[in-house]
Amino acid sequence: MFKVFSDFEPSGDQPKAIKELVEGIRKNYRVQTLLGVTGSGKTFTMAKVIEEIQKPTLIISPNKTLAAQLYAEFKSFFPENKVEFFISYYDYYQPEAYIPTKDLYIEKNADINDVIARMRMSAIKAIMTRKDVIVVASVSAIYNCGDPRDFDELNFTVTVGDVIKISKLTKHLAKIGYERKEDVSLTGSFRIRGDVIEIYPTYQDEGIRIELFGDEVEAIYHIDPINREVMEKLDRVIIYPSKEFVTTEEKIRRAINGILKELEEQIKYFKRKGKILEAERIKQRTLNDIELLTALGYCTGIENYSRYFDGRKPGEPPYTLLDYFRDDYLLFIDESHITVPQLRAMYNGDYSRKKNLVEYGFRLPCAFDNRPLKFEEFWRKIPQVIFVSATPGEFEIRNSQKIVEQIIRPTGLVDPEVEVKPTKNQIDVLVDEIIKVKQRGERAIITVLTKKMAERLAEHLVEIGINALYIHSELDTIERVEVLKKLRRGDVDVVVGVNLLREGLDLPEVSLVAILDSDTEGFLRSETTLIQIIGRVARNENGKVLMFADRITPAMKRAIEETNRRRRLQLEYNKKYNIKPQTIIKPLNVEIFKPFMEEEETYKEEIQNVLSLKESLSLEEYIAILEEEMYKAAAELRYEDAAKLRDELFEAKEKLKSISKK
Repeated sequence: MFKVFSDFEPSGDQPKAIKELVEGIRKNYRVQTLLGVTGSGKTFTMAKVIEEIQKPTLIISPNKTLAAQLYAEFKSFFPENKVEFFISYYDYYQPEAYIPTKDLYIEKNADINDVIARMRMSAIKAIMTRKDVIVVASVSAIYNCGDPRDFDELNFTVTVGDVIKISKLTKHLAKIGYERKEDVSLTGSFRIRGDVIEIYPTYQDEGIRIELFGDEVEAIYHIDPINREVMEKLDRVIIYPSKEFVTTEEKIRRAINGILKELEEQIKYFKRKGKILEAERIKQRTLNDIELLTALGYCTGIENYSRYFDGRKPGEPPYTLLDYFRDDYLLFIDESHITVPQLRAMYNGDYSRKKNLVEYGFRLPCAFDNRPLKFEEFWRKIPQVIFVSATPGEFEIRNSQKIVEQIIRPTGLVDPEVEVKPTKNQIDVLVDEIIKVKQRGERAIITVLTKKMAERLAEHLVEIGINALYIHSELDTIERVEVLKKLRRGDVDVVVGVNLLREGLDLPEVSLVAILDSDTEGFLRSETTLIQIIGRVARNENGKVLMFADRITPAMKRAIEETNRRRRLQLEYNKKYNIKPQTIIKPLNVEIFKPFMEEEETYKEEIQNVLSLKESLSLEEYIAILEEEMYKAAAELRYEDAAKLRDELFEAKEKLKSISKK
C-alpha cells in the first residue's frame, strides 16, 4: 500500500485540492488540472492523491533537473514504496547525421551514464513486478524503449532444488544481455568459479550468487557486490534482462527477413532515381548490420530496426515506457505549460534529423519508426491524467473535465501587489523603490527586453551607488551562477536580466520585481510569462511588482486580474484564520545551483544542434525547424534561446526572399 511519511499535515488549500482530485479520479474523469500557485505545495498534494487512489503512478517532468528534484521529494514521501527514476541515460549524445553540402557523415557518438542506465532498468522491472510503484520521468518517457513483451518473456526463474546445467544457465544469461567477465565491478555481467555462478544485474544493487551441487541448485543468495559477502538467503530468484533492447533468436531471424526485403526495395528505388552511390552505400551498410545481428544478435544502431523486432507496421507507434504500465495507472504532467509543448515538438525534430540519413543511403526508411510518440499517439495511450501548473496552457484548460485550484499557501504568503507605472521618469521611480528594498536588507530583480539594455541599466545603477550586475546568455554557466549567489548573499542589491525565469531557483530574498516595457507584446511579455515573473516574489512577505507601461495590454490585464484574484483569496484566508505570512528562509547552499548549471549546458547543446542543421537541410526545411524550436523554447520560458532562434529565423527568411526574387 502507498503510504505518505511526512512531518506535515495538508493545510491551506491542500485538503480541498486533494479531495477534489480524488473525487474526479473516482468519477473516471480522464483529464484534470491542478492549478497551484508557486509555493503552495503541489508535490505534497500529488503525494496525498497517490496515497488515496493506490494506483501505479507516472510523473512526467519537463527536464532532468526538475525530474531529479521530484524524485528526491517522492522518495522521502514514500520510503516504503518503490520510487523510480527514468530519464535519458546519455551524458553526451551526438546523433547520427549526414551533411550533404559537405558530404560529411557523422557517426552516432554517446557516453552512457551507467548509474542512470541502471535506474532505468530498475524502473522497468519495478513497473512490471509491483503495484506500489511511482516513476518520475523526463519527456524521454515517450521515446522508443523496447518491447515490454520481450522483457517479460525473457526473464527466467531459478529455484533451490532445480536441476540445471551451468552451460544452459550461462547461455540464457548471454541471450538476455549479460556478459561473462572476470571484472564484475560493472553491472550486466556474470562470472563462474567452479560450481558457483555470480550475476550482477543492472536493475538492483545486490549481486546474485547461485551455488550448484552437480547440476542441482543448492543455494541462492543476495550478495554485496563490493566485498561479495552474503546479505540474504533466497529460495528463488527471477533474473531479468540487463538491457532495454533485448530480443529472441526467433525475432532476430524474422527481423532479418524483413530488413532484407526493405533493402531490396530501397536499392531498386535508388537505382530508378539514378542514385547509384546511395544504392551501393545502403547495401553495404545494411548487409554489415545483418552480419553482426546473425553472429552476435546485436549491432550498432540496432534501434533503427526496432519496427521489425517489435512486429510493427510502417508508421505504427513504438513501444515506450507507457507500455510497461499494463494495468490502470495515474499520470501527472508536471509544469504542464512547459511539458505539453515539449511533447508536441519531439516527433518533428526527430524526423527532420533522420531525413538526410534515409535520402542519402545511410539508413533504411524503417529508421523513421525508431522515434518518440507523436502527440496524438501519446494522448491516445494515456489513461487518467492530472496536469500540474501555476499557469496551465490553453490545451490543458480546454481538455480538463475539472480544474482544481490550490491558491492558499501553507506558509500564509500571498501573491505580491502589482502596480503599473508610466514609463516617463521610470528609472528615477525604480531607483527610489530599490533604495527602500535595500534599506530592508532585501533584493530586487529587473527584467528588460534586450541584452544591451541589461548591461546599460546595470552600469547606470552602479554609477549612482547601487550594487548591480546583469545576467544574460553571453555569460557562461559558472558566471550566471556566481551572479545569483552574490544576489542571495547580499553582495549585490539588484540583478538585471532579459529572462530571469530560466534560473529555476527560489530567491526568497527578492522582494521587488520590476518589469520594463511591460506593454511590448510578444513571448517575453505574454500572460504566462508575466504571471511566472510575478511569482518570483511570492516567497517574500514584502513582495511587490512594478510594471512600467504606457498602456495596459490584454496580457497585462489578464495577468494582473489573475494575481489580484489570487491575492484577495489568500488575504481573506489569512484574516479568517489569523495567519501572519512569513518569508521563506532557505540556506545559501551551493548544491541548489548545481542542477541549474547542468541544465544550462544541456540547453546550450540543444540550440547548437538546431543551428547545425543549417548545412544539412533545404532553406525551407531549416526555416520550419527554426520556427518549431523557437516556439518550443518560448513555451519552456527559455526566452534568450527563443530570441537567438528568432534572429536566425529572420536571417533565413531574408535569404529565402532574396533567392526567390532571383
